[in-house]
Amino acid sequence: MELFFSPFDNLVCILLGISFTVWFTLLLVFIIVPAIFGVSFGIRRLYMKTLLKIFEWATLRIERGAKEKNHPLYKPYSNAIIAREPTSLEQEIKEIRRSGSNRDFDSASEFEMSDIFYFARRGVESIMDDEVTKRFSAEELESWNLLTRSNYNFHYISLRLTVLWGLGLLIRYGFLLPLRVTLAFTGVGLLVFLTSVIGLLPNGRMKNFLSEKVHLMCYRICVRALTAIITYHDSENKPKNGGICVANHTSPIDVIILASDGCYAMVGQIHGGLMGVIQRSMVKACPHIWFERSEVKDRHLVAKRLSDHVEDKSKLPILIFPEGTCINNTSVMMFKKGSFEIGATVYPVAIKYDPRFGDAFWNSSKFGMVNYLLRMMSSWAIVCSVWYLPPMSREEGEDAVQFANRVKAAIARQGGLVDLLWDGGLKRGKVKDTFKEEQQKLYSKIIVPLRPVAHK
Repeated sequence: MELFFSPFDNLVCILLGISFTVWFTLLLVFIIVPAIFGVSFGIRRLYMKTLLKIFEWATLRIERGAKEKNHPLYKPYSNAIIAREPTSLEQEIKEIRRSGSNRDFDSASEFEMSDIFYFARRGVESIMDDEVTKRFSAEELESWNLLTRSNYNFHYISLRLTVLWGLGLLIRYGFLLPLRVTLAFTGVGLLVFLTSVIGLLPNGRMKNFLSEKVHLMCYRICVRALTAIITYHDSENKPKNGGICVANHTSPIDVIILASDGCYAMVGQIHGGLMGVIQRSMVKACPHIWFERSEVKDRHLVAKRLSDHVEDKSKLPILIFPEGTCINNTSVMMFKKGSFEIGATVYPVAIKYDPRFGDAFWNSSKFGMVNYLLRMMSSWAIVCSVWYLPPMSREEGEDAVQFANRVKAAIARQGGLVDLLWDGGLKRGKVKDTFKEEQQKLYSKIIVPLRPVAHK
């Protein structure tokens, strides 16, 4: 029996050896080596254009099939459900009082029962069209991208589209996913190994040079593990040493997206497990800022560590996401003021993902990190645009909150995002009393107008 199966076993081993050799040769030639030198053969962009044509055809086929069967198609709302005019509380109260009373508004500054209608209406509007909660769910698409998770009209698909979807499933899970997992392990493994080796070198220009090259190479390999197609705009505004780079936050891969185009000093909490191993190896080669769990809540300690870092102009710019949580690629929520109190130059960066190829938003309350990464690696691609905005500094008489809001508005405007004043912490917490008190103060100014104090 051994003699009978021996040639067959040898043949299988030879074929497996050839397959692995070809596989890793292709990885090395077409992905890893280009990542080291920061070049691209244009394969990913050709792949993106091909996908767009397929998506357009699939959408037209769905619409045609629905029309033939007289079935209504689901169309997600691209804008708010309720159209609101940009009016102030005082103006709306004034209109309500005028419509329900013959008295002049200016002479009726005391409380009126009709004022209740304003707050009741706004409450109902908030329930029907909650502009906060919907920022923590996946962005809705107008067309289908051949992913079941993004299709609302699955039961209207024709046989040809179903076959095409099945073929796409095989490509994504049979070819792309193994390829991407291999690249991810390669990138992370090289990052841990090479940064640990560089950490043995004495501090100096050579160590900094090698550290930057290794970080860039490994992050670029990780970018290719997501088939990320990134377009960088206005590179002359890229963050410089001694500054703070702030960006809107959609996903944990925001770090990889930015770090593949330039080196940054990361800021974060020390973790255990694999993440802890990566953090400990990275900090050996580059002065990243990691905090113990007990130190994170100490605002003064955090501010001092950040200040000490930016004062040293030889150190890399700090990368911070002031929202503190992931938002679903449609909006920018309140920036925490901590990073704007330091007084360093701020380099705003706007990141906008194209959801047609894959949803980059991480809903941490629904998916764990491993589940999320598998969803990313089983998507078609990650396509995004990055805009480097001109550096901004705190103006005279401007406090940290005002400065943060000005930077946030610039990022939202450039990225085509909705600028919201709400705190991203509402994802897991309740509305702060300060927001309620602000509305109460606005209303109190209407019913109890301020009068100048008469001087004797």
